[in-house]
Amino acid sequence: MRRNIVQIDEEKCNGCGACADACHEGAIEMHNGKARLIRDDYCDGLGDCLPACPTGAISIIERESRAYDEQAVKARKRERMNNCPGIRPKTLSPSENKPDNAISRQGSSSRLSQWPVQIKLTPVNAPCFNEAKLLIAADCTAYAYASFHEAFIKGRVTLIGCPKLDAIDYSEKLTEIIRSNEIKSVLVVRMEVPCCGGLEYAVKNALQNSGKMIPWQVVTLSIDGKILDDGTGSQPCGRPGQDIHRLPA
Repeated sequence: MRRNIVQIDEEKCNGCGACADACHEGAIEMHNGKARLIRDDYCDGLGDCLPACPTGAISIIERESRAYDEQAVKARKRERMNNCPGIRPKTLSPSENKPDNAISRQGSSSRLSQWPVQIKLTPVNAPCFNEAKLLIAADCTAYAYASFHEAFIKGRVTLIGCPKLDAIDYSEKLTEIIRSNEIKSVLVVRMEVPCCGGLEYAVKNALQNSGKMIPWQVVTLSIDGKILDDGTGSQPCGRPGQDIHRLPA
C-alpha cells in the first residue's frame, strides 16, 4: 500500500539521536552513529520526529510500505519494558535499609521497600505490587523535597520516571500494573514544571483504563521544595460515570 512514512537522509544526519527519542513508536534507532527507520510497520507517518531534527534530515514522503501495525508496536514496547537484562525485582529487608556509614548515620534510614524503582524497568507482575499502596513520582521530586522518604516513600511501593527524559508514554504499563495487581491506592508526586504533566496524565489514563476504582491523589512540589498542591482540589478520575475518591488526609 502507498502511505506517508518517514525518510531519513543519512548525509544530513549528525547522529544526535533526538529523532529516536521523539519517536513514541520506537520506529527509529541509532546505528553506527546514524538514525535508521528500523521497520516500516512501526512508523505511523505522523512525524513527531520532524521538529526534533536539528539538521532537517527527516521528511515525510508517500511510498509503498507495509501498513502501520499498532499491535506490533505495543508488543515491542512491552518487551522492552519487561525484559531488561540483569534487572530482577527485589524486596528490601529492614536490615538493608539501616544506616551503614558515617554519612547516613547523621540522617534517617531509607524507606525504600523494593528494587528496581524505574517505571520502565519494573516487571508488571512484581510480587511487591500485591496489596500495595503505590507511589508514582517524578524523578526530581526526591531531590526537591528534603523529607521525601518519610513523607511519601514510607509504607508505599515506589515507581519513578520522567516522561521527558524517557520519551515514552507510561500509560500502557501503568494500566497493566494496576489491572493485574490488587493496588490499594495511588499517590502521584510531581514537580510544578510542565513536563511533569505527562506523568500525571499517564497515571490518570491508567486509572481510567484499568476499570478499577482506586483512591488516588496528586501532590505538586515547587522547585524550591514546597508543597504547592496536596491534591485536595483535584478532580475525580475513574471509569466513565464513576468517581475515584482522593486519599484520606
